[in-house]
Amino acid sequence: MVKTNLLSTVLTITIAVALVIPAAVAAEVVQGKCVAIDEKKKTYTIEIYDTTKDKEHPYGRSTNKTIVINYSKALVGKDPEVGDILRAAYKAEGPENVAIRVMNVTKQDIMRK
Repeated sequence: MVKTNLLSTVLTITIAVALVIPAAVAAEVVQGKCVAIDEKKKTYTIEIYDTTKDKEHPYGRSTNKTIVINYSKALVGKDPEVGDILRAAYKAEGPENVAIRVMNVTKQDIMRK
């Protein structure tokens, strides 16, 4: 009886942890054109694109909104330049958007060709 209760408790805790951890590490993702880089503050300003893609807009269309992403703690792929298309996974930490990963979609696409 004690082993059954212990096994049941361990199983319940394991399931609870498995359900909570993904929510704790979930991040937002944004894609768009890099319009500014501030190397002192370690931020990228990204013009946000939507998910509507076509031949004329292969990365999406501009939403006319921007977001500032702090990349100081991020894993960053190829160094971006202003004008490159970036995809960033980030978490809002207070008033700041802190990147977890930043991918330079433009330079990745160039490498494929």
